[in-house]
Amino acid sequence: MSAFGIRFDLRNPAFSGTPMAERMEAALEMGAWADGLGARLIVLAEHHGSEDGYLPSPLILGAAMVARTRAATIRLFLVASFHDPLRLAEDLAVLDLISKGRIDVNLVAGYVPDEFAMFGVPMSERARRMTETVGTLKAAWTGDAFEYRGRTVRVRPAPFRPGGPPLTLGGNSEAAARRAARIADGFAPGVPTLWEVYRDECLKVGKPDPGPARRASAAVTILSRDPDSAWDALAPYFLHEANAYGAWEATRAGDALHPQAADAEALRQTGVYRVLTPQAYLAELRAAGRAAFPMLHPLVGGIPPGRAWEHLRLFEHEVLPGLH
Repeated sequence: MSAFGIRFDLRNPAFSGTPMAERMEAALEMGAWADGLGARLIVLAEHHGSEDGYLPSPLILGAAMVARTRAATIRLFLVASFHDPLRLAEDLAVLDLISKGRIDVNLVAGYVPDEFAMFGVPMSERARRMTETVGTLKAAWTGDAFEYRGRTVRVRPAPFRPGGPPLTLGGNSEAAARRAARIADGFAPGVPTLWEVYRDECLKVGKPDPGPARRASAAVTILSRDPDSAWDALAPYFLHEANAYGAWEATRAGDALHPQAADAEALRQTGVYRVLTPQAYLAELRAAGRAAFPMLHPLVGGIPPGRAWEHLRLFEHEVLPGLH
């Protein structure tokens, strides 16, 4: 087992002291580094209007990442509610051609009220917009003319892959799980128990059994030879991410996926953010066997690039060789 992934959202709080252009360049360099070491997946996420600069345009950064890499799949998390479906079909088709089929797409409906207000989109339209977006992408990528909002349209050029990139839907509700089974190519549940709902609906609509859930650990792990000292230095970034996500998630129904915490010690007790020695992390991955899939998040919460590279070099030299 040696497969791994790396993800970026480019949160850049003021206390990080890192210019945003420097953070973006670091993400591209880290993506190229991961690709060179055999990473299977590079994930780019999307949010809008965030004070800390959270990445609003995975499509643009994704194109730059494609140019810096040769083999890894670039996974784009896109908020369907905020994209024009027809233009999105064109952009993704071009990116699929540039990458020669190395992108895949995870569509989510969105959940942050301020973002919907920013784009003038009613939150009540999330399900409708998701369904329309998926239908438009699939119709557009056939290369044939189709009906779109009362007019006949055609998207050219066609994607690199017949039928275009695979479409996975994210979601945290039973309705989202069943929608994914009916109209999409896969499902990425925010709540693990929803996988069985998705699997059940796949069988009901005559799709192949997707099998048991396959999910990377939700824990964020940073490596250090001195975990206690590193935790003290990194805790402000962990707290920033946890509480920023937590504030967003508090606006929606259902369980929060990120724990809000009053201080570093309370957050540490949740186990969602960890600092481990390379040896401890390697032992954990070996014990997990084939189910292990390290998902690196080196710039989590706004960690400065220099500190993030220390973590990545430990992974490269002291963890990855032990996984082959």
